[in-house]
Amino acid sequence: MLKRAAAIGLAAAFAVLSATPAQAHGFTSTVYVDVTGDGAGVRTNLELEYDLLFVSAADYLKNDPLFREGDAAFQAGDTAAQATAVNHHIQTITGYVTERFAVTANGRPCESSVAGPMTMGEREGVPYTLLPLIWNCPDAGSHEVRSGLFPASEEYVRDTKTIVTYALDGRTGSAALDAATPQFSTAQAWWQRAWEFLTLGAEHLLSGPDHILFLLALIAGSRRLREIVLAASAFTVAHSVTFLLAALGLVHVPASIVEPIIAASIAVVAAWHLVRLARRRDHADDLEAGSRGLDRAGWLRIAIVFAFGLIHGLGFAGALGIQEAWSWTLLWSLLVFNVGIELVQLAGIALLFPVLALLRKRSPRAGAWSTGVISAGVAAMGLVWLVQRVTDL
Repeated sequence: MLKRAAAIGLAAAFAVLSATPAQAHGFTSTVYVDVTGDGAGVRTNLELEYDLLFVSAADYLKNDPLFREGDAAFQAGDTAAQATAVNHHIQTITGYVTERFAVTANGRPCESSVAGPMTMGEREGVPYTLLPLIWNCPDAGSHEVRSGLFPASEEYVRDTKTIVTYALDGRTGSAALDAATPQFSTAQAWWQRAWEFLTLGAEHLLSGPDHILFLLALIAGSRRLREIVLAASAFTVAHSVTFLLAALGLVHVPASIVEPIIAASIAVVAAWHLVRLARRRDHADDLEAGSRGLDRAGWLRIAIVFAFGLIHGLGFAGALGIQEAWSWTLLWSLLVFNVGIELVQLAGIALLFPVLALLRKRSPRAGAWSTGVISAGVAAMGLVWLVQRVTDL
């Protein structure tokens, strides 16, 4: 029975993998904007994915030479050539950006000008381009920032998040913009900014299949409510610690290390349940053992989940990408983002665990089949992601 469940799970995993990228967030892009100023003068430093910027700007003017030059520098991995390419086409790039990104003061548009040469950097192992702009505003007062960069209508990415950090109009903080919420104002109420980060955290977990599969492996491998509560709590505490430390700039681990370990964590946690099933002659014995509480192996599993939770926290922080000095406002934004993640996690447990528990109670054999198929499929996907991410290094 276990062999059949594993075979079905493997087949399902490879069917899904045929349409799933190695990097869980590969269909989306993130723009990072640092905004400073007071009164009529505002400066924005925009960080944009290099290859996406070149493709979009080339399409913007139907300028094939622009795309070819940028693509050649990208394929070569030559940072100096990339910087040369962006500065060679700085006017075209600026035109593309300022049609989709704007600063206004009291509803009146500010005029932009390039503040210096474009430079190259890197985020999560991906080349990013920094475009500095100065905005001359008609008058002082509250400022608004609007972003519609790299929209889904261009068909290069599914959606784009713009993470804004600001010290503007005597206020400091962060904002998360997307197609549904394309702008923010320094006059915005605190609860509006909190809602943006809450939904951003929820959307990140929902759009990241690696984190969803890890949660699914935890649910499938837990026999009783106490076990899933302890496993989920260990994961929550662990990823919350490293998420806050990394997002505040106190810890930094390259994405080239974090992403493969996340893939490995999916495979290990799912395979753990398969091994436990293989050692039980009857799944009913498994349920009976669970009623007596966690044994040594159960506590070891909790410890492993905690350790992997530390790595997942680094992945969450890398996706958020905020890099600014410590402030209580920043800490508040990070905590609200984390709450969004937890709400989705709790919802997943509340929906799936009772169904599996009921199935195990009414038919231990069917319960073993269902959890075996889920665990085998999740483990297979984790292993394939691991191979893909290691070979991409």
